[in-house]
Amino acid sequence: MKRIIIIVLCLMLNASQVIGFELGETSIPDTLAAGENALVLNGAGYRTKFFIKAYVGGLYLMEKSHDPELIISSNSPMAIRLHIVSSLITSQKMVDAVTEGFMKATKEDTASIQNEIDRMLVLFREEIKVGDIYDLIYIPGTGVTASKNRIKMGTFSGLEFKRALFGIWLCDSPADATLKQKMLGN
Repeated sequence: MKRIIIIVLCLMLNASQVIGFELGETSIPDTLAAGENALVLNGAGYRTKFFIKAYVGGLYLMEKSHDPELIISSNSPMAIRLHIVSSLITSQKMVDAVTEGFMKATKEDTASIQNEIDRMLVLFREEIKVGDIYDLIYIPGTGVTASKNRIKMGTFSGLEFKRALFGIWLCDSPADATLKQKMLGN
C-alpha cells in the first residue's frame, strides 16, 4: 500500500510540472514554445468584465519578471495565451476590446502600426467558442505569430507592434488591472 501511495504521489508531481496549474477548469501549461525557445509561465489570471470571467490570460517569458515596462520594451521571445472560458465572448466584443486595448496601450497613437492592427483584428472576426485558445507569440526578427487552436492565423511584424500588443495587458491602463497583476506573477 505504501508503494502505491508513493507511485501516485510521483505521478501527481510529474503531472503538475506539465500543467503548471489550474484556474477553474482551465489548465495552464508552465511552458510554451516560441520557435526554438522554451518560455516559462510568468503568471496567469482571469479577464473579467462585469463579474463575468471572459478568458484566462497567461504571460510567458524567457525568465520571470514583475516589471511591466521591461517586458513591454523587451526585444526577447515572449507570448500571451488567451483561453476563452465564457460563451458571452463574441467576435465583435473581442474586436472591440482589442481595438480599445491598442488605443490605451499606444495612448491613442496607432498610426504607425494601424495596418498590423487591422490585420490582427481579422483573427478575432471568426466565431469564438468556449475552449478556443489564442497564442500570440513574439520572436525577435520574425514578429508576433498569432494562432487559434494551434492553427497559425498570421504573423505581424515589428517591435513597435509587439510593444503595443503586450501593452494591452501590461500598460498603465490595461484591459484588466487584476489580470495584469496576475500575469506579472503578483
